[in-house]
Amino acid sequence: MDGYDDTTYGDAFADVYDEWYEGISDIDSTVTTLLDLAGAGPVLELGVGTGRLAVPLAAAGASDRVSVSGIDTSEAMLDRLAARDPDRLVTATIGNMTGPLPAGPFELVFVAYNTLFNLTEGDLQARCFATVAEVLAPGGRFVVEAFVPSEAGASDSEVSVKSLTADRVVLSVSVQRPDRHVAEGQFVEITEAGGVRLRPWSIRYSSPAELDDMAAAAGLAVEHRWESFGRDPFTDDSERHVTVYRRV
Repeated sequence: MDGYDDTTYGDAFADVYDEWYEGISDIDSTVTTLLDLAGAGPVLELGVGTGRLAVPLAAAGASDRVSVSGIDTSEAMLDRLAARDPDRLVTATIGNMTGPLPAGPFELVFVAYNTLFNLTEGDLQARCFATVAEVLAPGGRFVVEAFVPSEAGASDSEVSVKSLTADRVVLSVSVQRPDRHVAEGQFVEITEAGGVRLRPWSIRYSSPAELDDMAAAAGLAVEHRWESFGRDPFTDDSERHVTVYRRV
């Protein structure tokens, strides 16, 4: 997408992210599983955003002194994180998932809900794995949550209605390019008072097998693969996966 860069998504969605994506995953089971995997910590979240996961994770781990850090490319997202976290339980850094990352070493690094796919080239995703491996403690874990791509088909485009009220309509406009593993689009928000607001997004998706190859090249091995942070079994029919990679 012309004009799209590392900060575009965060800056476009920061003011509506918590409203639009409040129920995208179960926070309690996510926090429980991450703390089990982290042990004594410390923990780093990639693409920390508004702190939807990092803040409750830090609060839950505070009694055991598990420190939580987060990195994001968007100042607007980190401003929302700061507002949500007045006690500064999360140490936030502006930066990219491909590095440089906070020095660590970390017992656990995680990237939730397709955020890894915000890196819009396969080489960048591979670089992320390599960079994470460098800041993991020996035996440390990298957790990736993402959707499982469907079988490749023809390129397609779609326009649909996301929401509709008396004074506001949000349209979703998207394009799929399976041959390049790319999906991108715009949420077009039209309000009577505010006119038109565009919220662009772009992802490059990878299959679990492709992610496993990136991990192996970085010296990480699959330890667990579940369908969710609730640790439901992963099957051939699973539409999502939570994969735990361990530094070998």
